[in-house]
Amino acid sequence: MSRRTIIIVIALAIVSLGIIIAGQVFWVKKAYALQEEQFNRRAFVAISEVVQTIRAMNRDSAATEPVRQVGNNYFVANINDTPQPYLLENLLKEEFKRSQLQEDFEYGIYDCFTDSIVFGSKISFKPGREREQAKQIHKLKDFEPDGHYFGVVFPNRSSFILQQLDFWMYSSIVIILIIIFFSYTIYVILQQKRLSEIRTDFVNNMTHELKTPISTIGLSAEAIISPSVSGSPERVKQYVNIIRNENSRLRSQVDRVLQIASLSPRKVALSQEIIDLHEVLRTAAATFEVQAAEQDGTLSISLEALQAQVKGDRVHITNVVYNLLDNAVKYSPDKPKIHIRTFNRDNRFFLEISDNGIGINKANQKLIFEKFYRVPTGNLHAVRGYGLGLFYVKTIIKSHGGKITLTSEPGKGSTFQIQLKCI
Repeated sequence: MSRRTIIIVIALAIVSLGIIIAGQVFWVKKAYALQEEQFNRRAFVAISEVVQTIRAMNRDSAATEPVRQVGNNYFVANINDTPQPYLLENLLKEEFKRSQLQEDFEYGIYDCFTDSIVFGSKISFKPGREREQAKQIHKLKDFEPDGHYFGVVFPNRSSFILQQLDFWMYSSIVIILIIIFFSYTIYVILQQKRLSEIRTDFVNNMTHELKTPISTIGLSAEAIISPSVSGSPERVKQYVNIIRNENSRLRSQVDRVLQIASLSPRKVALSQEIIDLHEVLRTAAATFEVQAAEQDGTLSISLEALQAQVKGDRVHITNVVYNLLDNAVKYSPDKPKIHIRTFNRDNRFFLEISDNGIGINKANQKLIFEKFYRVPTGNLHAVRGYGLGLFYVKTIIKSHGGKITLTSEPGKGSTFQIQLKCI
């Protein structure tokens, strides 16, 4: 499947999920509003019934607008006399049960002449918690009848309404799980696509690297059996040497690929010896200074670390340094300027190798230490390879308990920094 097809499929899937999410949000809001309206209507009717019962007991005439909702969860009822608190409480509980509003509520009886609470309590329908003294009953000033009134507050009104939306809550959870599963699936698809591209790139690079020695061996073998060469021992010997050298190079390339491809931090066998990293760096610098000079470049070195001894495998550590310097030369095509710097901090040895090469963008910086990965664009493929060098470097440094980081900017070069614990 091509990258364009994958992008189109992902885009369509995201749009579809967006539509589903938008529809779910719309219907959840609508269902909540409907349940809210039903709650308010039930509460209003129940409290109105209580008011009518109290007025009938007191033989009072019905008042205009006896019940008013003055807040999201607050109702006020006008009465002409102070009701007996427990009578009011029982009437409210019975009416709320009848209206299927078995939700905790607070009620307070107000004396409008003294502007004070005559009685207040918190009522629960849960066994063992039927009555608690209310700490605070909301008092609103916009309801001012001539006599007394009582107020009812539902502190957990929102929770009660949400409990009535169990179907919508379950469906929302299912949609969230679908989104998580979809996101993970997309992640896996993209990872597999990227691995497929890396594998293809690796095969192409390896084919190119192996094709040259194989072709050389084939041509040399044909030349040996030709009459013009077979009669000349010197020329036969020349072609035999070519075959032997190319075969040796081919074998070393295959061995290198197989060894590094199977390399992992848990499988690295390390010898433990004291290594003077400044000595390793001086030797390596002398080698690569010549290579840099061949391209009219320079290699400078600043050994500022006072403690340069670490414990580890000399061969592998040396290979790490050579790998990084080799990359610095190869990827700095025009007059390379390579700088090696060491310093100490917090009992650790720091090594920085900087160049003025083509650099690496941020998107690829996270991937270059992965096995077989090579930056797929730009001039990087002018240099052949398998994408195993930096994987090897990171694996060895990690096996030594160290850390390697990269700072780079396209067109301005790269700086690799290695940290290792000093002895």
